[in-house]
Amino acid sequence: MRIAVICARGGSKGVPGKNIRPFAGKPLIAWSIEQARQSGCCSIVAVSSDSADILDAARSAGADLLVERPPELATDTVSSLPAVVHCVKAAENHLGRECDSILYLQATSPLRMVTDIQGAVALHDKSRPGSVITGCEARNSPYFTLLEETAAGGVALSKTTVPPVVRRQDAPRCYDMNGSIYVFTRSRFIESPKVLYEDTRLYEMPPERSVDIDTELDWILAEVVADRYGFPW
Repeated sequence: MRIAVICARGGSKGVPGKNIRPFAGKPLIAWSIEQARQSGCCSIVAVSSDSADILDAARSAGADLLVERPPELATDTVSSLPAVVHCVKAAENHLGRECDSILYLQATSPLRMVTDIQGAVALHDKSRPGSVITGCEARNSPYFTLLEETAAGGVALSKTTVPPVVRRQDAPRCYDMNGSIYVFTRSRFIESPKVLYEDTRLYEMPPERSVDIDTELDWILAEVVADRYGFPW
């Protein structure tokens, strides 16, 4: 049994009210709920929020279970992982049994495809790592263009090789985590909630499906991509 979890706070600072703001004709959170249901990869879709408005929108979008998030798990400084744990346990209590794995979808990543969810789940089920995460090829390579400050106040490449990389094509492939999809093995995640384990696998997605909406500029970019590429897919 797999539980799909979608966490959405009501107190977003970068884009106020973003989780229920209309995107491509629907509240933003509705896309993640519908994608989870359409994937056929989960037994239940649970939405966790501290906002009654978000929970109402989730109900209208077809969420199976609405979980009220405690205030201490909905601050600007707390990670989303404790909220995922809280939501999973609430869903298990509702179902009367423990799940085998957890599908966590970020509500601010509407541009994923249902096949991305299915692919990430298949990768997890094949080898059962602690987690499968999604990402796209990094725009800036730490071996070629990504700089960091040095102790002396200058800048240098974040990573180097011997001999140095002189062409971008020769640099090892690197990825940006896009935060869109996470698949966790339940026992390992509940015992030690984190994103990266020693055996974590990555499911690659293209840049146009990897926009994470944290700012108004991100929102504009997501709308441009949706219009240019014909979302919903």
